[in-house]
Amino acid sequence: MSALRGGRTLAGALCAALLAVAGCGIPENTEVQVDGSGPAVEAGASSFRRSEPPARAAAGTDRETFVHNFLSAAAGEPDRAYARVKQFIAPENKTRLQEKQGSEVAVNVIRLTEEPVITENANGLFSVLLRVQQIGVLRSNGVLAPPVATEREYRFTLRGAVSPGQQGTEEAGLFVTDPPNVLLLTEWALREYYQTRQVYFWNSDQTRLVADQRYLPLAVPDERRVSEVVKWLLAGPSEWLRPAARPLPDRTALINNAIETDGRWEVTLELPGDDNRELGRIGIQLAWSLPELDGQLQLTTRNQSRVAIADLEQHRLAHPLYPVDDTPQRFTVYDGAVHALTFPGEASGMVPLLPADNRNVVSAGLSRVEDRTFAALVVSAPGGRQRLAVGSGADTVEGVHRGAQTFGAIGRPVWLRSLDPGQPYGLVVADGQLYRFDDRARTVPVPLTVPGRVTAVAGSLDGHRLALVIGGRLHLAAVNLAGGLVSVGPARAVSTSLRDLSAVDWAAENTLVVAGTADRSAVYEVSTDGALETALVADVGARVTHLAAYPTNPVVPLPSALIMYEANGVAYRYPSPDTIRRDQVLEVTPPPAGVRPGSPTAPFFLY
Repeated sequence: MSALRGGRTLAGALCAALLAVAGCGIPENTEVQVDGSGPAVEAGASSFRRSEPPARAAAGTDRETFVHNFLSAAAGEPDRAYARVKQFIAPENKTRLQEKQGSEVAVNVIRLTEEPVITENANGLFSVLLRVQQIGVLRSNGVLAPPVATEREYRFTLRGAVSPGQQGTEEAGLFVTDPPNVLLLTEWALREYYQTRQVYFWNSDQTRLVADQRYLPLAVPDERRVSEVVKWLLAGPSEWLRPAARPLPDRTALINNAIETDGRWEVTLELPGDDNRELGRIGIQLAWSLPELDGQLQLTTRNQSRVAIADLEQHRLAHPLYPVDDTPQRFTVYDGAVHALTFPGEASGMVPLLPADNRNVVSAGLSRVEDRTFAALVVSAPGGRQRLAVGSGADTVEGVHRGAQTFGAIGRPVWLRSLDPGQPYGLVVADGQLYRFDDRARTVPVPLTVPGRVTAVAGSLDGHRLALVIGGRLHLAAVNLAGGLVSVGPARAVSTSLRDLSAVDWAAENTLVVAGTADRSAVYEVSTDGALETALVADVGARVTHLAAYPTNPVVPLPSALIMYEANGVAYRYPSPDTIRRDQVLEVTPPPAGVRPGSPTAPFFLY
């Protein structure tokens, strides 16, 4: 059995709309699959009845299996994590692992960078060496926070039974001596014994829900799921997300556990002011944070304020998460102009640009807000430089404004998905710096808390989360759009197996697609906390310079993320290994005889 189980292909993208918690099921042992259908980074299986990790004696005398089980033992409900791990530790060494209680329980999630090295010593003991990458700290509230530890190696020793004749007794099998003084959990065990859950918080002006990823132990019984989600909401958003997400009102508390009676869930809260509007907003949060529930939900306060949701599924339809209502359309840049792409089974769009504006284009970003389309073009400028050209319109973008400032190189512009079409803003990377732009192509530098050259930026569907490549590493940051201003919160580094990242986009609510190097140039899907990842294309053949995705989401359900990328001036449509061809580009004029036709570049989506 291989201990490096983290390369296993992850579960498929949303199996169906609103069935994120039911999951799709994951095979027990498979290897990394490359160039297959696009998986989403999910954890857990279709049942909440999976047992806890194996006990110490389950491995017998198999040292590799024992080490793997030891690195899984912390999985499960936090209040029993130390007890499960101490089963594996020799009685004389149990005190070396210092216990923490309640909210202080923290599990170090690690990725094994190679197989554990187990060496037999002259005294009959076995030395174990783990080489690891630190992923994060799993808190008792289900948040995987950034890593605190910096160790790249852990060492401990294994011994067998103290004396002969103990076979079949509690002293049989292997034990850990001189254990690490932290709880360790491999990312394989995180995927195996937890389920990823999205909980939703309102943005600062309470107009949009923002997703926050959590991990729920699969050992938690069904009847406690609702209570656990309510407790997560009461604890507030993850620290990095707080600049963009609003916690519940102070002193809000859960009174007893949520209960189910004849298919109706009842949640009783202590809510300051007993505000029915606030209770209604909490109801929408719970409806989306519990997508597996489709019956009734009643919220009650101690003072008998009440909000009753007769049908949770219909409530979600009435309060959609994102302002998307149609499948995306594919576009590309061909011979300096934006063109629509056509593929079998997909709708093709019309280019929303006037011919006079659709010239000298290097890359582009289009977005829809209500009945308006916004366009941001990177166009050539004199002296080999580049500038932004920005405009908006209904069916066709009119009045394109060209920016006064020019740059040596500008990345793909992205629009922040604001609910207010009267105050559109976008972000773009130019000459290694992040800039904000408006609908008149005015650019303003955006300060970041992390030093380094910025090479890519991508915005989530909710418009309040950014993925950034800074200094070749992946980062996340929250965005606040209150008062018509754009402010970016502290950037959080995300650990991945890839190095020297070059491009990023959102593949799902809490999943990114990133391009970088893993011995060879590759494209991976990575969870926003870095714990769960899978290879989509293990060998691109050249550095990826452009990457665009349409993220899976519960509003417009798709079987997987739609992904396109460019490498070495050639565009690809994942998962097809073939290039995007000229005959798939609409409304192009064939080149004159003897002239080599151009290639589609900088592909992107409009939605």
